[in-house]
Amino acid sequence: IFLNIKRKSNQLLLLCFLLHVALVFGTELTFELPDNDKQCFYEELYKDVKFDIDFQVISGGNYDVDCFVTDPQNNVLYNERKKQYDSFSHTTAMEGVYKVCFSNEFSTFTHKIVYMDFRHGEEQPLLEKMSRSTALTQLESSCVAIHEVLKVVADSQTWYRLREAQDRTKAEHLFERVTYWSIGETVLLFVIGVGQVMLLRSFFSERKVGRCVYSA
Repeated sequence: IFLNIKRKSNQLLLLCFLLHVALVFGTELTFELPDNDKQCFYEELYKDVKFDIDFQVISGGNYDVDCFVTDPQNNVLYNERKKQYDSFSHTTAMEGVYKVCFSNEFSTFTHKIVYMDFRHGEEQPLLEKMSRSTALTQLESSCVAIHEVLKVVADSQTWYRLREAQDRTKAEHLFERVTYWSIGETVLLFVIGVGQVMLLRSFFSERKVGRCVYSA
């Protein structure tokens, strides 16, 4: 009996996981944005479709970037400058290709690494003919609960992954600065040491020359 229950639990977890993956519509990516450059992404959407955009600068400069979103008629829906992170939601008023652009044109020598999450569409019910007023069985209720937990886990993993990448970049940058500072201090100490030795030798050379002149 215990093995049978365990098998059913595993099957339930697998079913809910597959349903969770199948019903998520969107794009999640991390890309490099060079200095004095701009990158745009395009998505074709139907009318009355809600989409959400989350972005965050992981590394580079002051961790800021310009971002703007336009509709198929090039009307600006969102336009923010030098943002480290932000979120934007909008419901489409027309069918067509929507454009999301990230610009680093204000930076002259630092490139950026940007994370973007683009989601669109309403989440469909996990099971057919399931609505808020529908009475769910114990199996269906468990599946819905696991689905909600999986969404929280996915969001938490994304947040921790971004924090880890950002902290790692800061640590590597700090390590480089400490290394260069240590090398500079070493070179400076070497130059000072050589200078002191040369200065002391010049003192003894002057005394020796003075004694020779006095003896003569």
